[in-house]
Amino acid sequence: MADIMDKIVSLCKRKGFIFPGSDIYGGLANTWDYGPFGVELKNNLKRAWWKSNVYQRDDMYGMDAGILMHPKVWEASGHVENFFDLKSDCKSCKKRFKLVDLKNAKKCPECGGELTESRKFNLMFKTEHGSVEDNASLVYLRPETAQGMFVNFQNILDSRHPKLPFGLAQIGKAFRNEITPGNFIFRTREFEQMEIEYFCRPEEAEKIYESWVEERFSWYLNLGIKKDNLRKRQHTKDELAHYAKACTDIEYNFPFGWNELEGIANRTDFDLKQHAEYSGKDLRYFDEVKKERFYPYIIEPSGGVDRALLAFLVDGYFEEMVKDDLRVVLKLHKDLSPTKVAVLPLLKNRAEIVELAKKIAKDLKKTFITVYDDSAAIGKLYRRQDEAGTLYCVTVDVQSLEDKKVTVRDRDTMLQERISIEKVKEYLFEKLNRDSSVLL
Repeated sequence: MADIMDKIVSLCKRKGFIFPGSDIYGGLANTWDYGPFGVELKNNLKRAWWKSNVYQRDDMYGMDAGILMHPKVWEASGHVENFFDLKSDCKSCKKRFKLVDLKNAKKCPECGGELTESRKFNLMFKTEHGSVEDNASLVYLRPETAQGMFVNFQNILDSRHPKLPFGLAQIGKAFRNEITPGNFIFRTREFEQMEIEYFCRPEEAEKIYESWVEERFSWYLNLGIKKDNLRKRQHTKDELAHYAKACTDIEYNFPFGWNELEGIANRTDFDLKQHAEYSGKDLRYFDEVKKERFYPYIIEPSGGVDRALLAFLVDGYFEEMVKDDLRVVLKLHKDLSPTKVAVLPLLKNRAEIVELAKKIAKDLKKTFITVYDDSAAIGKLYRRQDEAGTLYCVTVDVQSLEDKKVTVRDRDTMLQERISIEKVKEYLFEKLNRDSSVLL
């Protein structure tokens, strides 16, 4: 399994999915840049999540809160006091280690040197807010997106007047200054979250929590993750966060072991109470029917965009021998594939074939994410598109000039069909499914 990670990292750079950050300067540890295919895959993943959790529900509202927030937000949330790692430094090689990773070791695991006493290191990135350095105030890059939804709870009540239960959904960047294990994009200091804060009556919280666990588990299955590679793990009492009554992780069997894709937590009424206390604002919900005010409980499904993307890459990676040639294909779900259609001329030195192929590609681009490629022989072009996860290849050949038909090749089956040019868009539209998110 371990070599699969090496193959995927190599494929990602070779095909333009993901590059090492600041690559021409030797890179910056655990930073990554998304290339042309990678950004499309990432956008498709976020679009599928947004469609499922916002567009297809009547009880969800989208949000996009700022990365910089008032420092009191992080005091109220407990991050200033509790968001830290215990770490020790090696006096010889100067490397820093989490205490939990040292497993009671007395010597440096790298060089055998003496370790310092463990110290607390807050995981939030600090910066300054203000144009004059002497007068600038301390602020933090947010370590999670959740707090932006809690502090806007009253604004949503006042502007949209929702009835319980309802949720707020957000996709955005977060930053944690922690030691990362180096498993590609699984854990990085800069990452993107897909989070929901779902507000409900306290007596309904347990049932709603269980419902969200099942719904989020099914979402990954529906987008093609193999069921054997997915599991649910409920937190024990001693590992629950200080605000949580219950938490279940959805885990994926990565090449480096089972690890969290998403956590679903019952945060109780902790967050709204804390922000009410620190801000002096009344953040209780008023039930007009029962004429009572109370703090709603919050159920939080929180997943990482980058680690979900890695899971889909690992799960979709496939190798097979075809006529003594190794075929590598990314069998990504149609909603996630970066490119839906590739238009390929069989002969690039025949002007009329190239002209027709470009015309077809231009027309298909109005409906599908389409690429045109004439830079190699047709066999190599097919392999390139397979590696990128492209769903269909449309080949224009000499016969196309005569019969006005093209060959459409399916990525997963490699089966080919001869389709009339005027019917190609309709054919692909039906294949890609009208209610799918693949259409622009």
